[in-house]
Amino acid sequence: MKIPKTKFSFPTTIFFGSGASHDVGKSFLEKNLKRPLIVTDRGIASLPFFKEFVAHLKSQGLEISVFSDISGNPIKSQVLKGVEAYRAHQADSLIGLGGGAALDVTKAVALLIHHPGDLFDYEDEKPGALPINRPIPFWVAIPTTSGTGSEVGRSTVISDEKTHIKKIIFSPALLAKEVFADPELTLALPPSITAATGMDAFTHCVEAYLAKGYHPICDGIALEGMRLASKHLLTAVQNPSNIEARAQMMMASMMGAIAFQKGLGLTHSCAHALSTVADLHHGLANGLMIDFALAFNIQAVPERFAKIAETIGLKTHTGEAFISWLKEWKKQLGIPATLKESKITKELLSTLALLAFQDSCHQNNPRACTEKDFHQIFQEAF
Repeated sequence: MKIPKTKFSFPTTIFFGSGASHDVGKSFLEKNLKRPLIVTDRGIASLPFFKEFVAHLKSQGLEISVFSDISGNPIKSQVLKGVEAYRAHQADSLIGLGGGAALDVTKAVALLIHHPGDLFDYEDEKPGALPINRPIPFWVAIPTTSGTGSEVGRSTVISDEKTHIKKIIFSPALLAKEVFADPELTLALPPSITAATGMDAFTHCVEAYLAKGYHPICDGIALEGMRLASKHLLTAVQNPSNIEARAQMMMASMMGAIAFQKGLGLTHSCAHALSTVADLHHGLANGLMIDFALAFNIQAVPERFAKIAETIGLKTHTGEAFISWLKEWKKQLGIPATLKESKITKELLSTLALLAFQDSCHQNNPRACTEKDFHQIFQEAF
């Protein structure tokens, strides 16, 4: 079965469906752009499909250079090397291809091409932050996972190597000009990565819906995104070649990223701490913590949890029923039930609590969370 190719904007122009990635070269040529730098990670750069993709672009007359010095969670030094690669190639545009790390690095590279100063001078809500008001090179996003939804996001998350704290840079100017969302590119993802990235997408939807503030547009998108993920993620994990499940998860991923412009919550603060301390995959970290973290919120917004339970098709519309379902779903997906199962030691809990409290995501959480609360949540998750 093929997923019909579709074009729509929200607000980024999105080319969605089987084979959408085959149309990238045509788009660049139509805009008279001929020297794109492809930003990807080391793993993808070694895959046969990537070599075929580059060969296809070259056959269309594009002069391609590849920057692939990315692995794990994105850090500032990777961004600076990417800027050097862009200038060495005398590039006129960028192609971000990969998961969230590659796409976040692409955005940060695009920012620094015409913006002076240090990357973290542009950190969101930093006192005296420099404005993002200069041209951003044309760049397109090609996601190869269904998790972060970074392809439609207007922020980039880059870690500071010195402090190990994740920095968020936010601006609508960072949005990709076009997205080529091709579910066929996710067919080769192993079950563990499919599960981890899918949990990231689901967490985005849930936390965006629970986040403080008035944004019914994001609420509606978040609810549909979590419905799609709850219905299709297990199929994508257990039957990786199911293109329908892969397509629906790619859509859920984009919907989660669009929705969380409203905000996120304490699950992400916990996950950011785990990724910093233990270098855990961000989606896996979300999956580890989501049931323990969200249980803390039930008393603050019980009516929202009831709506979530209804949306994913539970018979009992309560937060407790939702958390119970989450624990069983995680088990089916192969997500570890506790931090101990992920080889996190008890000695790290205080550090994790401190870093989670310092993270900005929980500022939008529906219930205020202290460092002591975070320590208790990590203790329960252990």
